Amino acid sequence: MATTDPYAATESETSQGRVFTVTGQDWDSITAGIDDEHDNKVVVNMGPQHPSTHGVLRLILELEGETVTEARCGIGYLHTGIEKNMEYRSWVQGVTFCTRMDYLSPFYNEMTYCLGVERLLDIEADIPEKAQVMRVLLMELNRISSHLVAIATGGMEIGALTVMTIGFRERELVLDLFELITGLRMNHAFIRPGGVAQDMPAGSIDAIRDFVVLMKKRLPEYAALCNANPIFKARLVGVGHLDLAGCLALGITGPVLRSTGYPWDLRKTQPYSGYEDYDFDVPTRDSMDAYGRFRIRVDEMWESLKIVEQATDRLADLEGAPVMVGDKKIAWPSQLAIGSDGMGNSLDHIKHIMGESMEALIHHFKLVTEGFRVPAGQAYVPVESPRGELGAHVVSDGGTRPFRAHFRDPSFVNLQATSVMSEGGQVADVIVAIASIDPVMGGVDR
Repeated sequence: MATTDPYAATESETSQGRVFTVTGQDWDSITAGIDDEHDNKVVVNMGPQHPSTHGVLRLILELEGETVTEARCGIGYLHTGIEKNMEYRSWVQGVTFCTRMDYLSPFYNEMTYCLGVERLLDIEADIPEKAQVMRVLLMELNRISSHLVAIATGGMEIGALTVMTIGFRERELVLDLFELITGLRMNHAFIRPGGVAQDMPAGSIDAIRDFVVLMKKRLPEYAALCNANPIFKARLVGVGHLDLAGCLALGITGPVLRSTGYPWDLRKTQPYSGYEDYDFDVPTRDSMDAYGRFRIRVDEMWESLKIVEQATDRLADLEGAPVMVGDKKIAWPSQLAIGSDGMGNSLDHIKHIMGESMEALIHHFKLVTEGFRVPAGQAYVPVESPRGELGAHVVSDGGTRPFRAHFRDPSFVNLQATSVMSEGGQVADVIVAIASIDPVMGGVDR
């Protein structure tokens, strides 16, 4: 192997052959000698800065002409150390970390973590009904916003800019609802062990109902633009093929699995948070390609709207009901109340904590600074995120902090399908295959 600096020369020798470093010269002069060789394969880096890699993802492609003979994923360009950091924070503070992993579906990160903590605390049966309904409502709104981004960015990557603009237009409406309910558009830390942080604010039920009415008018636009569009179908139909056997072998879940016709959805097969009480269907296709995955995501948004409507009706009947478990040794975050200026705690709350009882003040101080203790053990409670099975393996040694928190993120697992979907196809089809997986690198490099 040559020891010359690859960045100082336009050509170098490695154990795997000749490598060309292109820094702006004419491509013909760089590759002039390739024609004389028997091996016409070229290795190309796509990403990690390339917008068509659907995030900070590096793809190493071996090409023979325009045909991809080998495709590999290079991950690790967005490492955050979230899982390790959670070991140095209290159980409640862990929510503020894991919500930032898959940043397009933060409520699901919070949900699977909190379900695991609640199982260790043995309070699963004590979660108030209103908290359960609010969790379902927020997750289904989040599914809609996540699928909108999947369709929008996938459209952008193949040049369908109108799909991108209307996708983000609708997503803004969902984020407005999140801001109204939780105070934040992303990274909410709203779902807490024992329930949710706060009750539904005034006017939120009406705002959600208005959104549902509007989305029922807007969603048909995606069908009109894409479903029968000959250019759109030419780019997606038959691209990124992966059958049921391949999905099962690789552990693939979510829309990619359901595009094989297999109706696996944890909301139906392993219900949590009362999903068994909601009326909805699990959309499937049998095309096993990128087009089927697009259609499934659109169909799932319709189903999520149905669940949101049902949850909204239930919340209207639960006005004033508790949103956190009654155990005061766990429930302090839910007691926070926003002041009249819209910032900080209400004066009544401060008066109660600071002025009415020394015991209450000491208890509050201990909860905030140290946190509650969780019995030793381990739990894994998965949820059906927009990308598939998302689960948190939570381990406690009996202390006030997680001994270990490890997440099974569907983006990480589903990326295994990249080579199977891409090899044998064209370079342009790699972009479509990756978009149909819809990976979020914050969840991969957590």
